[in-house]
Amino acid sequence: MEAFEILKIAANALNERKAKELTGIKIEDISDIADYFLICTATSNTHVRALADEVEEKLKQAGVMPDHIEGRASDWILLDYGTVVIHVFGRQSRDFYALDRMWSDGELVDFAEILDSALEE
Repeated sequence: MEAFEILKIAANALNERKAKELTGIKIEDISDIADYFLICTATSNTHVRALADEVEEKLKQAGVMPDHIEGRASDWILLDYGTVVIHVFGRQSRDFYALDRMWSDGELVDFAEILDSALEE
């Protein structure tokens, strides 16, 4: 499956489960790590796990399995799908690691054309 389609499925799953501060960054032109980072903030550690589980389930239904998952017992879960790396953060970890700032040379994804419903703030 193409990276952009993985990004779209994951972004919609996160939005449906009320992820906060959803950010997509296209990094394929500046890094070999992946084509996209998808970053969001959860309201609690339970929400972090619920968001990550929802993404994993939706992508599994689409026939896409993660290459690797890190942080199941923390407030930052990383789901690595090869071309798309999804970061589900708790507030403190999102502020501390500041991936948005670190990867600011990447191109921001416009979710207006990706999300099935309005982006939650």
